Amino acid sequence: MSTRLHNRIRVYRAEHRISQAELAEAIGVSRKTISTIEVGKFVPSTTIALKIARYFQVPVESVFQLEAEDV
Repeated sequence: MSTRLHNRIRVYRAEHRISQAELAEAIGVSRKTISTIEVGKFVPSTTIALKIARYFQVPVESVFQLEAEDV
């Protein structure tokens, strides 16, 4: 069994009406980094995950969750 990191970044961005570029600038990464995290192609570092959660003022577990997958 493997695990996949699910995230709600797109949901939080929509609620706050900000673009990927705006979030990226606010936390000091590229827009492409935000994009690849959102679609699950890139697992963020702990630092980036915490910065995203801090930006939205929510616990990191509200933004990121582990999902179990059958292999």
